[in-house]
Amino acid sequence: MLNKKVHVYTVSEINQNIKHVLETNFNNIWIEGEISNLRQPASGHVYFTLKDSQSQIRAVLFNSFSQKTKFKLEDGMHIIASGSLTLYEKRGEYQVIINYMEPKGIGALQLAFEQLKKKLSREGLFDSSHKKTIPLFPEKIAIVTSPTGAAVKDMINVISRRSPWVKITVYGVKVQGEGAKEEIARAIDEANQDKEIDLLIVGRGGGSIEDLWPFNEEIVARSIYNSTVPVISAVGHEIDYCISDFTADLRAPTPSAAGELAVPDRKELLRKLGDLEFCLKQMLDNFIENKRLRLENLLRSQFFLLPKEKINEYRLEIDEYIDCLQRNCLRNLELKKRMFHDIIKKLNIINPLNVLERGYSLSYLMPEENLLKDRNNVKPGDKIKVRLFKGKMYCLVQKTEE
Repeated sequence: MLNKKVHVYTVSEINQNIKHVLETNFNNIWIEGEISNLRQPASGHVYFTLKDSQSQIRAVLFNSFSQKTKFKLEDGMHIIASGSLTLYEKRGEYQVIINYMEPKGIGALQLAFEQLKKKLSREGLFDSSHKKTIPLFPEKIAIVTSPTGAAVKDMINVISRRSPWVKITVYGVKVQGEGAKEEIARAIDEANQDKEIDLLIVGRGGGSIEDLWPFNEEIVARSIYNSTVPVISAVGHEIDYCISDFTADLRAPTPSAAGELAVPDRKELLRKLGDLEFCLKQMLDNFIENKRLRLENLLRSQFFLLPKEKINEYRLEIDEYIDCLQRNCLRNLELKKRMFHDIIKKLNIINPLNVLERGYSLSYLMPEENLLKDRNNVKPGDKIKVRLFKGKMYCLVQKTEE
């Protein structure tokens, strides 16, 4: 019989008490495990199981926090997460609500960088076949960067010093923090609307990986890729590599270097022009000197000194050529004549008329005019035609004999 003083808990009371214990004692904890059964419904919340070799726990990352997670969650990923335990009272299931996570062994931003780099590479955004040629002599350059930073001053100073005739337009944007990636991407798109712009420089000065992160965002990478104007990426220091560096047509190690890569140096151009002018003058002088020497040689030649004698000499040579040609033609004609007569002699030997001339004749059976070679082919009464050396006879056969 149950003692009436014993408190009997309802299921809800049990769950409420456990929920209170969990949320009081396991608030803002760190937990490590492997992600499995990952799913993200239309709400944007991310549900998964966090497990180790012996146990597992349900976990949820609400939409507001998942949007701040730079890298893409995947099954099998080992993570370290921060969150709080709670109990879902309806089902009596407890779970950890995560508000921050990072991959174990590698920073979250580094993983996000590698994931996006791999994705865009597969899509061909880094292919060299899409790289546009940087113009040698741009007349108008647009710079997408912070309007107040040192980087923009450095770039303007370098460009103005090297090529003072170049027009520069600065598209001032936020280069770090909330909204920076949208402003950078939008500025690149707007700069492309200006048909006079020959070259774009997109970048900023140095900073932490978090500061430089807008240049690792997909929206910026796609704007650079879609730009019809050649783009130089100039982000941070020489050791800093961003997604924009891989997508751009050319990477500059620093903003100042971008200015040097963007335009030619006026002093260097003048020096090269001077060298070219010197080479051209040398070539022209040599050409004129060669022609002058050749002319002098010609004027000293016998042809110019004794032109009449030279002409007579050529006339004698021409006469010799004509005599030689005539002799060759006559010799050749005589040879052809002898060959013709030899052929005629050979034809006369085999001419059947010569045989008839010696008294022989040919007989043909009429009316078919078949040549007769055997008396058995005729009989008395047949008509035959006899061919003599001179003329023909038509005869009637009276009899035949052996």
